[in-house]
Amino acid sequence: MKYIKDYHDGDRVSGVYLCKQKTSAVTKNGKPYDNVIIQDKTGTMDCKIWDVGSQGIDDFDALDYIDVVGDVTSFNGQLQISIKRVRVAGEGEYDPSDYLPMTKKNIDEMWQQLLSLIDSVENPYLNKLLCSFFKDDADFIKRFRFSSAAKSVHHAFVGGLVEHTLSVASLCNFYCTRYPMLKRDLLITAAICHDMGKICEYSAFPMNDYTDEGQLLGHIVMGVEMIGDRIREIPSFPKTLERELKHCIVAHHGELEYGSPKKPALIEATALYFADNTDAKMETFTEAFEASNSLDWLGYNKFLESNIRMTRMD
Repeated sequence: MKYIKDYHDGDRVSGVYLCKQKTSAVTKNGKPYDNVIIQDKTGTMDCKIWDVGSQGIDDFDALDYIDVVGDVTSFNGQLQISIKRVRVAGEGEYDPSDYLPMTKKNIDEMWQQLLSLIDSVENPYLNKLLCSFFKDDADFIKRFRFSSAAKSVHHAFVGGLVEHTLSVASLCNFYCTRYPMLKRDLLITAAICHDMGKICEYSAFPMNDYTDEGQLLGHIVMGVEMIGDRIREIPSFPKTLERELKHCIVAHHGELEYGSPKKPALIEATALYFADNTDAKMETFTEAFEASNSLDWLGYNKFLESNIRMTRMD
């Protein structure tokens, strides 16, 4: 199959893709048409079906795998496909792994590294809290391993939440070797738990979109609620430790305008903020470079707040 990232203006499309979204609309002249978003593991592309109901345009729904024939055009600087023929693909005509964005790393290996960090937490209350999620809760483990860390900005792929969490926790582990004042058990626990609310903020793949709960509350609030609920099941969990852990979670975006209810007031919260921000921005650069394979300026990146390009070693 030809992947979405490889299409250019004027190309002919012929292949099976996942229909991520389908909506009906009407032109200014009253003619019905369909807006369709197709997806594979390299990205998504907007499509239009202008001749709804014509021969060769079969019925299909969102989340169907569809066999598409059409033409790539450019509209307002963005590529889109004008679909000429479409039908629902049958089993055996596609491999689902071609249609979901996946981490390039081994999820099982990353998970074992995460469990090793959990085993290194010596505080009995924090260790029990971590184990209750990451070792004893089968549903949580399944959702966490399959989740992304974002809708689109960084780590927006299956296994992305594991990859991002391990990176942040590993950075925090390094900070503890450089800055002895940091309380390692608190910081490692906060790092491992900081984004756990994202399993509720985003729907499962292939949608990977905001849930109602995610829109209304966000992963920071939901993560703190999850931690609070689980702490209540651990007898004699120290109140001060609970407050400090929750503070690290609520402050991990660093600034109020970035979604943190509080700015960091503890050194561990500050370290977590920097680790989270570092990994998110490094991954954003990485994904931008991989998507372009260009040494030229790539244009303004909203998340990085800068026009970016790859380093030239000449």
